[in-house]
Amino acid sequence: MAIRMKTKWHRSKRSQRNMEGSRKEKTMTELAGIISFNIWKLTREIYTNMEKDGFHFGEDEQVINLFIELIAFMVQVGDRTVYGKFDEEQRREFVTAMALDLTDMVETNQRELLGEGEYRTAIIEKLNARFGEYSECPYDSDGPSYEFRRLLAHSISQVMAETDNKWVLEQIMDIEMPKALKNLQRMLKDVLGLKKRKKKKIEE
Repeated sequence: MAIRMKTKWHRSKRSQRNMEGSRKEKTMTELAGIISFNIWKLTREIYTNMEKDGFHFGEDEQVINLFIELIAFMVQVGDRTVYGKFDEEQRREFVTAMALDLTDMVETNQRELLGEGEYRTAIIEKLNARFGEYSECPYDSDGPSYEFRRLLAHSISQVMAETDNKWVLEQIMDIEMPKALKNLQRMLKDVLGLKKRKKKKIEE
């Protein structure tokens, strides 16, 4: 079942102030907020799909680690998408806001599932470590390279190693990633206004 992505900014009809505010140019932090919301939805859908397809998850911590791996991959896709299209200050603001928003979401879920504790530092350290690895992987106009995508699949297979890592590489590479990546790239271009304009037909 296709996931419904939120890519439009809602314009409230309840007050003129809200309508005027929705027409203002959004900051990179605000754009990162709606993208982070959609990335979280995509990670949840992948987890749900894997459960339906018979993959076994053990402790809640394993599910959290799955989410962190998916988030690291998607944030890096977002980073590469804006590279060269915005200046470096905007790019840094955008990526930082995405990473922090999603860290908040992971931390909130850890507290709900595992109880109170210090989780934030470990999440950020894991994301930063993975970002460093993805930075070494090629990325072109079509999106992440084979090495880039393989790194995600391998990382998830490590997460699943204790319970069920049979066919995980194939599941991620052949089933989950193509669908999620297509939705992610379309959403990024829509929210950031990066859709390619159709070329006008040249009259002879």
